[in-house]
Parts: sequence; C-alpha cells; structure tokens
Amino acid sequence: MSQGASERLSRLLALVPYLLNRQGIPMEQAARDAGITVHQLEKDLLLLFVCGLPGHLPDDLIEADWEDGLVYLGNADTIARPLRLGPEEVATLLVGLRLLAALPGTHDRVALDKAMAKLQEVAGAAAGKADEKVGVDVGPQPDERVLADARRALAEQRRLHLRYYVPGRDETTERDVDPMRLALVDGRTYLEGWCHRAEDVRLFRLDRVVALEVLDVPAEVPADAVAHDLDSGLFSPSPNDTVAGLELEREALWVTEYYPCDEVTELPDGRRYVRLRSGDPEWMVRLAMRLGPSATLVDPPELADRVRATAAAALEHYAAGGGAA
Repeated sequence: MSQGASERLSRLLALVPYLLNRQGIPMEQAARDAGITVHQLEKDLLLLFVCGLPGHLPDDLIEADWEDGLVYLGNADTIARPLRLGPEEVATLLVGLRLLAALPGTHDRVALDKAMAKLQEVAGAAAGKADEKVGVDVGPQPDERVLADARRALAEQRRLHLRYYVPGRDETTERDVDPMRLALVDGRTYLEGWCHRAEDVRLFRLDRVVALEVLDVPAEVPADAVAHDLDSGLFSPSPNDTVAGLELEREALWVTEYYPCDEVTELPDGRRYVRLRSGDPEWMVRLAMRLGPSATLVDPPELADRVRATAAAALEHYAAGGGAA
C-alpha cells in the first residue's frame, strides 16, 4: 500500500465515527477538523459510498449525504467506535515522548509534559509498561553548540565544515557537507547531507562531530541527491557493498543480533553461517580479526585471503616484538 493510500485509509477510519457523532456538521468545519480541504472531504465521502460490508448490496454500504453543505452519515455502525490505542501503543508513545523530552534542543516542554500527563492519566497499567521500557538507551548526545550550529546551517542553507570521528577506522576526518536534514534514529541525532569528500549523501552522528563550522558558502545539494529511507533503520543496501560469509561459533552468535544480516543459517553444534554486508571491505576484515578463532570468514575467497594475510602479519609483528624484548 502506498503512503498516500495508507494515510487516506487511516483518515477514513477516524472520519466515520467522527461524522456519525456529529450529524449535520458543516462541510467546512468537518474538513478543518480533519486537516483537509473541502474538496478532499468530498472525495472521501464519495469513496465511503462504495464502502461497507461484504456483498456490496445497497443495505451493506455506508450512506452519506452532503448536498445542502451539511454532512449526514448512516449505515456505518460496524465502525462507529472511535479508534483506541492499545496498551502497548500507549506505552510506546509514552517512551517516545520521554525520549524526546530527554534530547537536547528546543522543545515545547509544557506541551510535552501535558501530553505525557494526559497519557499517563488514561493509560492505567500501560503507563507501568512504559516505565519498564524507559531503559531504552538514549545514547550519547551531541554538544549543544554543535546541534545549534547544524540547525542554523539548515535554516540558512549554508555549507558546514566537519571534523568527524570514524570509530571503525579510529581516525578523525575533515570534510565539507551541505546539510539536508536532522534526523532522530534509535535515540541518536544524525545530520544528513551531501558530503563533498565522498561525493554522495552521508549520515553523521552528531555526538561524533569533534568540531563544526558554519561556512559563508551557500549549500548546494545536487538535484539528484536522494535522502536515506530511515523508516527501516540506518543501513541501506547498495550494489557496491561488500558481502561476506562467516561461520560463527557459539560465542560469536551475538553478531546476528548486533549487525543486520542478509542470511542466517543454522550449522551443526550450535554454530551459524551468516552473510553480512558493508560499504567498507576493511571493516569486514577488522570484524573477522576482532572475532578471532570464534569466527571464520569463508567467502568471498579474496577477502578471506586478506584476513589470513592480516592475521599472519600481526603474528609476525608480535613475534618480532617478543624476540626483541
């Protein structure tokens, strides 16, 4: 289902009980309350005409009348009850609000407090579940000045110069970035922008920004730059990724929970075969080295050879150091 169709379905499910309880409401008021135009409301009412119970006989369909500018709805008792949040949904919503309140930046704290108080009042036991979930890791937060400057660059559409720490390579890089948006994913704040060093769209965790400078240069995001789809998480597969297969011993099975896997296959003795992907083949080599004897990188062959060569060089260096001591 497309996003537009999904949004419209959600609106119709809320619209029917709303109109049933407000017979004779003016079209303009109903449209305003629904956050849509009168024209869109009329299109929704026309769609309701062909909705109802299976059979699609006249008595099965919803009745709608708005010829005099006032809306009347009938024969829709099966969905007359307003939508209600379930306990898990309430708990999740409370966790999200508390997470937002804990993040740095400008929030309408009064509105947040009122919303959380109202939810806790009506949630009952669900509020207790939310309390159990508040252990969600908010994660390290960015420096307030870094966040403020990133917001200013976005508002003024100006280029940024970043000094950015890359933990996978244990190095700090410098790059110019044309900002596109700020995003909150899994409790961490990210800057998404066009990176002139990579010549591509990149995501930067703001708590890893060592220094940030707003340049007196206009941001120029290419017209064909595509933002990441963050609905499914941070990682977006690419045809340029390195895909590797590893055989994991029991003590390394945490890899299947910590990293997204393309494939997980059970092996004898509680072992597993997994396929991982990464935009950096060196990251895959470092992971295999980190896992040591608890994992074996088996494919592709050229990457397995690099792991063996890296391990041999490390052992040779260690042996030389030991002899010198």
